[in-house]
Amino acid sequence: MNDMYFAQTPGSASRPERFETVVEGVSMAFWTDAGVFSKGEIDKGSRTLLKALPKDLRGRVLDLGCGWGLIGTVIGKTRGDARVVLCDVNERAVELSRRNLKENGVDGEVFLSDGFTSLEGTFDTVVTNPPIRAGKSVIYRLFKEAADRLSPDGRLYLVIRKQQGAESALKYLNTVFSEAKAVEKSGGFWVIACAGKRGGDRTKGQVENERRT
Repeated sequence: MNDMYFAQTPGSASRPERFETVVEGVSMAFWTDAGVFSKGEIDKGSRTLLKALPKDLRGRVLDLGCGWGLIGTVIGKTRGDARVVLCDVNERAVELSRRNLKENGVDGEVFLSDGFTSLEGTFDTVVTNPPIRAGKSVIYRLFKEAADRLSPDGRLYLVIRKQQGAESALKYLNTVFSEAKAVEKSGGFWVIACAGKRGGDRTKGQVENERRT
């Protein structure tokens, strides 16, 4: 289990590699490593998700389960009004994300966090390429936590491969959010956008977190 990308401390030996690429029409460079998802390349799911995201993201944006920080770094680089926060349970991923923000001249915060446990405040947008191999109970918990921590007009965007449960995830998300729909279907991947927590009531903890921002 320690060799899985969603482990806190990867068991594999560190072998960092840098690669250069073009994302959203911008030349960027990234460091990746063993024990972190998608070493040495941008996975198709993340590319599909980035393509589907609105170009006018603004406010506080969370890259949830950030891996080596691709999505948060790209948002911070290409959406100038976004204040990016990145988090992951994987210690090596957190180190890489900080390095990649600096490598690309992006200001942002990075936290070692199992979901939202180490995060404060609410978010205007939460974006995630969820850790499918961690299991449905884990990723559905992350979706529920995201609903609790979005601002009143906030949105969650996520990508899931159809054969890995996109349809069932969409059904679940429609029990958590008042609106959840697939906004992009490409190459076997679904990008799902969600808004409006069902019930519409903010918890005491959510209100307290809003006061801290």
